[in-house]
Amino acid sequence: MLRNPREMSFWEHLEELRWRLIKSLAAVLVTSIIAFLFSDWMLAIITRPIDKIYFIGIGEAFSVRIKLSLFAGLVLALPVLFYQAWKFVVPGLYASEVKMVVPVVVFATLFFVGGAAFCFFLVLPVGIEFLMSYATDKLQPMIQVSKYISFVGWMTISFGAVFELPIVSYFLGRVGIINSRMLRKGRRVAVVVILLVAAIATPSPDMFSQLMLAVPLYALYEISVIIVRLTGRAESR
Repeated sequence: MLRNPREMSFWEHLEELRWRLIKSLAAVLVTSIIAFLFSDWMLAIITRPIDKIYFIGIGEAFSVRIKLSLFAGLVLALPVLFYQAWKFVVPGLYASEVKMVVPVVVFATLFFVGGAAFCFFLVLPVGIEFLMSYATDKLQPMIQVSKYISFVGWMTISFGAVFELPIVSYFLGRVGIINSRMLRKGRRVAVVVILLVAAIATPSPDMFSQLMLAVPLYALYEISVIIVRLTGRAESR
């Protein structure tokens, strides 16, 4: 049975969404402040693949620490963000599904962190080395720190988001939008889409870097097929 059989009005949904967003932003703010205390350490680790990195404006060295802290704060606040997102959709779920809040939050966080770590430790070093290899005696890089942090930050967040595929598939399967039969029939299309995503998301055009994303993405697609087959609402009809 539904957890809350009374339908919420449009304005009640907006009010609920507003409070969930406020709580999420507050969590990001708190974790970003904590991350700022370790910004020097994080900056040293992130810029390790680059020999020299420069700041141009007077305040850029400070502002880049703010930007880095926001990226780190967003990742640290993920359990809260996923929890708030789950609580927002809870009124429309069945009582048995409400109990899934802890597993969903845990797995969503693990998948995101796994994707971000995969990008940071495997894809980015290869991509940066490839891009830096185009330097010559006459053409030397002068990398601006704010642009470098933005590049690394959005790359890791993008990979983390892409690795949420099994979680997204779980939700779509629960509401009956997709089923395992549909996913199995769409494997060829999925392969093409995965290759396109890998070509766009990876920082270098070489095939090796693209395959480093495409292979785990396809593995996640197959995991999604299993998840939807086991938990999808349409499967039980």
